[in-house]
Amino acid sequence: MLKRMIRSCLGNWPLVAFLASAAMLATAHAFERFGGYAPCYLCLKQREVFWVAMAVSLAAMILVRVRSGPRIGAAFNLLLAAIFLFGAGLAAYHAGAEWKWWPGPNVCGGGTGSLQASDLTALMDGTAKIRPPACDTAAWVFLGLSMAGWNVLISLKLAGWSLVAALKGRK
Repeated sequence: MLKRMIRSCLGNWPLVAFLASAAMLATAHAFERFGGYAPCYLCLKQREVFWVAMAVSLAAMILVRVRSGPRIGAAFNLLLAAIFLFGAGLAAYHAGAEWKWWPGPNVCGGGTGSLQASDLTALMDGTAKIRPPACDTAAWVFLGLSMAGWNVLISLKLAGWSLVAALKGRK
């Protein structure tokens, strides 16, 4: 049963990658919306990776149906592997900045929720007390890993499965 499920996932990898990326984005937005964790600059950049993965997955699902060739599916799966690997690297950079292993980017801001008219006035006259979240501070930690740390692990797993799906599709 497990082998059949794995075979099915690998055979439909663009769909699985699309759903996994959507789940990662939904989780990030839930932390922001319901948990009150405003994203920093690097958090937002990590989200972009999953948006790109979703777009590539969608294109793969459409083109594989239209052209129905295993080579095109394998190429898309390799592209997904590269995208997820890039995302893992970006998340590792963010996690390293949180652990103070290296400095984060100079521009480190994010969404702080909705702004009121008085906030905009304060921003314009320089008296604002709005401070965007810092990229070098983990806002949430579970089992010793921040959200960026968990993103590294999940992105590496997605990259690995994308590579396996690509190699399986080339046969």
